[in-house]
Amino acid sequence: MTDASPLRVEIVADDMFALVKECTGKRKLKAGDLTKAMIAKHGEPVCDKETCRKAIRMLIDSGRCIYTYLGGSYIELPAPPEDAQQL
Repeated sequence: MTDASPLRVEIVADDMFALVKECTGKRKLKAGDLTKAMIAKHGEPVCDKETCRKAIRMLIDSGRCIYTYLGGSYIELPAPPEDAQQL
């Protein structure tokens, strides 16, 4: 992106979801990890911390991701439903 117009929160949320999905089973991501990754990907002028906070809130509120706690707060994909595990 060459212009400095801010990114929509939905775009950042989709990118964060893709990153969480990619890292599932490999490493756990904290909110700060996601924020740093999005700022590195899109650049500080168009993606700031407030946009990242709103994107994380959108992921959690929609149920696409959940917070887990194990010595720290992590953002992960929710466990698949039990019906899908039996198939």
